[in-house]
Amino acid sequence: MDNEMIDWLPQLKGTPAPMGDAPVPELEAVLDGGAWDVGETLGGTPAPVRLGRNVCYVVLAVLFNQEGSLLLVQEAKPECRGLWYLPAGRVERGEPIVAALRREVREESGLLCEPETLLALEERGPAWIRFSFLARATGGTLKTLQDADSESLQATWWRGDPRSLPLRSVDILPVLELAARYRRSPAHPPTLPRELPCSPLCLRLLLPFCNASGELWLLLAAAATPQLPVVACGTSPAELRAGLRPPLLRLLRERLGWEAQPAALGLLGLQHSPGDAGDTDGICFNVLLSVEPGGQRERPPEPRDPALRWWPVRETELRGRVLQRIRAAVPVRS
Repeated sequence: MDNEMIDWLPQLKGTPAPMGDAPVPELEAVLDGGAWDVGETLGGTPAPVRLGRNVCYVVLAVLFNQEGSLLLVQEAKPECRGLWYLPAGRVERGEPIVAALRREVREESGLLCEPETLLALEERGPAWIRFSFLARATGGTLKTLQDADSESLQATWWRGDPRSLPLRSVDILPVLELAARYRRSPAHPPTLPRELPCSPLCLRLLLPFCNASGELWLLLAAAATPQLPVVACGTSPAELRAGLRPPLLRLLRERLGWEAQPAALGLLGLQHSPGDAGDTDGICFNVLLSVEPGGQRERPPEPRDPALRWWPVRETELRGRVLQRIRAAVPVRS
């Protein structure tokens, strides 16, 4: 996440205080990019999530060789035959996200690969979510025209500017820029999907509030066991293509009574485990929502919904980790 998005966060100070009734293990797992069981969701009954029916997950791979050349594949599909693109394709039923990445790279380029990190989460709502990875080749043989099939015509390590080739779409150029930046100086820790079942498609929210005095609060769901709030996505047909932000905006405005404008949405991690026949294909995205302070508010807004409350973070080390992650999240692009 760009630094200018979070410049409003002051340096925090203070002395340690008891943790109190707070989900510290869950919070630490989220800050580490890990997974945690999904509890109750806010904001409606989640719709069943099934690949090929009401959701589509796509993987895309950016690979460089030791000389810095970029892996590109030449398309074989009739609508884009002969054009160049990054290895990419849809996740299939019963397939983990990383397994889909390995399969698509192997089918389209002939190479074996291992992912290093997510570069970006691109989304148009649950109906289309693309996971863009930086990966490295670990073996295989580069596909040639003699190996052409329905997956691709050939693959190449391209040394020059990819814009000099006829591209299937220029939508890969922002991803390539992210990859170049990450290779120079990683903007976030390596972030990869964790395999843990999740029935709905939902967002686990890390929402910080910081005042001018340096006090920090995090929003919690005040259940019997406090947890970070989890909001369901795609609870109506209209939301399937409306992006991932609407349920977060509803939480801010309707449940918190907060008209602040979100500045950025970042991904801290995600969990997914493929379902068998009849199961759902849900994903829980651990997201960080940065909000511009808007005025001189000294305390976070009192929630309208009694199911929510603010927790003051007074432990110095944990507070520092929260601030560090605000500056280091995978970008979410809508």
